[in-house]
Amino acid sequence: MDEARARDILAAAGLPVAEARLLALGENAVFAVGDLVVKVGRDAEVFGRAERELALASWLAEAGVPAPRAAEEKPRLVEGHPVTFWHRLPDPVRPAEPRDLAPLLKAVHALPAPEGFTLPRRELLGGVERWLRLAGDAIDPADAAFLRERRDAFAPAAAALTPHLTPGPIHGDALPRNVLVGPDGPVLMDLETFSSDLREHDLVVLALSRDRYGLDPAAHDAFTEAYGWDVREWEGCAVLRGARETASCAWVAQHAPTNPKALAEFERRVASLRDGDPEVRWYPF
Repeated sequence: MDEARARDILAAAGLPVAEARLLALGENAVFAVGDLVVKVGRDAEVFGRAERELALASWLAEAGVPAPRAAEEKPRLVEGHPVTFWHRLPDPVRPAEPRDLAPLLKAVHALPAPEGFTLPRRELLGGVERWLRLAGDAIDPADAAFLRERRDAFAPAAAALTPHLTPGPIHGDALPRNVLVGPDGPVLMDLETFSSDLREHDLVVLALSRDRYGLDPAAHDAFTEAYGWDVREWEGCAVLRGARETASCAWVAQHAPTNPKALAEFERRVASLRDGDPEVRWYPF
């Protein structure tokens, strides 16, 4: 799904396309439309996830966790795509930093399982096959086979880990880019990856950012100090990191058919994994 297709879906939903401003294009196409934010999912397969995201927003509101609030309680299915509506948040007052993420994660990690709906396990590797299928012939079949082999090796290793923290609700993609620092403080964004699993999943993300994406080590230290624990001290960290690297490669692959930069980044990531080099710089996409 590209921006043009997403705008067609907005039009089919009866929204003023000329006023829509694209905010993000990834797993969803996200638009600002007046006082609303409208999210268009890639296909009907993610309709259930859209339903859960709206239920999550209500649950977090009741728990007092700063997060987006839904403008409609149920998603619409428009031409085979789930469309959800959200109240637009104030513009950020400054860029989010890792230290802004820590208290939000601590609040989420203190929550028990929600009532009324069930959070899934964090299927970190569950999207690999779909993303590789969407990539199709744009990527080398040998690279796709390599990632499938890594997925099949890391899945049972991750399932056998002994956690340090008590498992429960997690964000699932805990990065500063998923935090908006508004006039009232940090807000936790992008709820579609919420899960119930090892809390360590949320902490490995920034450890990987430090090693792969150029995050300032001092910023990572500020995060771990605010959270109260450094996941790199845990013996299972390398396993969750390897699983996440595998998923991150496959996620980029889905954009390769329409974006040459995505293909180049995919090839960079796969090559570094083949070479076993944990320090090759990756670039956010």
